[in-house]
Amino acid sequence: MNMIDSSGHPVSGATPDGLAACEQAARELLCMVDDPAASVARAIEASPEMPMAYALQAWLHLLGTEPEGMAVARAACEAASELPANDREQRHLAAARALARGCWREAALRLEDLSLRYPLDTLALQVGHQVDFFRGDSRMLRDRIARVLPSWDPAIPGWHAVLGMHAFGLEETGDYTLAESQGRRSVELEPRDSWGWHAVAHVHEMRNQPREGIAWLQPTSAIWSQGSFLGTHNWWHLALCHLELDDHAQVLELYDQAIGGTGSAVVLDMVDASAMLWRLHLRGVDVGERWQPLADRWAPLARAGNYAFNDFHAMLAFVGADRGGLQQAVLESQQEAMCSEVDNALFTREAGHPAARAVQAFGHGDFSTAVTLLRAMRHQAHRFGGSHAQRDLIDLTLVEAAMRSGDPALASGLAAERAALRPRSPLAQRLVSRAHALQRGGGGHTGGHGAYRQA
Repeated sequence: MNMIDSSGHPVSGATPDGLAACEQAARELLCMVDDPAASVARAIEASPEMPMAYALQAWLHLLGTEPEGMAVARAACEAASELPANDREQRHLAAARALARGCWREAALRLEDLSLRYPLDTLALQVGHQVDFFRGDSRMLRDRIARVLPSWDPAIPGWHAVLGMHAFGLEETGDYTLAESQGRRSVELEPRDSWGWHAVAHVHEMRNQPREGIAWLQPTSAIWSQGSFLGTHNWWHLALCHLELDDHAQVLELYDQAIGGTGSAVVLDMVDASAMLWRLHLRGVDVGERWQPLADRWAPLARAGNYAFNDFHAMLAFVGADRGGLQQAVLESQQEAMCSEVDNALFTREAGHPAARAVQAFGHGDFSTAVTLLRAMRHQAHRFGGSHAQRDLIDLTLVEAAMRSGDPALASGLAAERAALRPRSPLAQRLVSRAHALQRGGGGHTGGHGAYRQA
């Protein structure tokens, strides 16, 4: 049976119950809330011959970058392969198959063409936007959405999500004023739109407005965190704001309550946990035994080698917890990944492997090697995905390694660079002071970490 979805697209093989469940799953994914995987499972049960339900199931398991998700996605694509499907559905399945093979660039292009032909397909827009994010393609984060805007208006279901995605793309390309406006409109229309909240949080981070970021996220946390699978990441953004204000106690409290202390083994949650603990580590903050349970959760993925950005964050945890064997496992899996034919070979070769090696060198006290590796890759760090805010960890590690390596000229230059971007930042000003002390021969590093911490 062919039916029509809420955006006017014909849907092959659908029953009323199956289409309703599939559309519920798509809405949940669009807001990043509740349980779209359960909803799409109901859709497949009700309409086992509906290819769009299988396509959605595949996307749900691909976008988490979980290694085991690949097999589920491939099975979903295979289940749909013999079903009658229209052009839009075939394009979704072809793009999902490409990503399931590890072909990120092919998937991005296929989704680009899909959206040009079906601009009201919010699933194609969203998964394309996420693929752009995982590839670090900031321009396409903006332009993929901008291309379809003439076809949209506020009366069309899903407009809030289009605004939220456009907001994030604008933020990643430096148009902070319009990004904030679009993001705020997004959550005004749909308060549960996790990506809209996230986009404005990024604006405050990039503008170095920690107090405004706290005002954006703290009073509204009951709204944006409710059933959101982006909740951990938005809590991470709130913690970043407190970190910039040197409120380390509050950062640790947020970590324990909502970031790493939850015990989540979801990869994207563990990425946030690793990144936050490493930032604290660079500042010399005593995080106690928090590295150990996080490293335990990363341990089964030490040899995953399916996405370089994840490998880097696993290495942070293994260095923080002093797990030498697991550090070596990551490096070995990266060596294998770089010999493969999939796109992650490039992500790993150009960014992930040198970054992981640099973190290991830093942990071993070989700061000169860390500096050499990070300087060589920092300007192409976008090649392994993430946002500007996430990749800032590369710069933070580089400047600290330069301080500890005893290179006063480089340390001074890097500190001045950061202070120019964040002139009101207490951290940036401390870095400048440390660099000046190094140049005067007074040292910029005391007792392991002391000079880095707030006095």
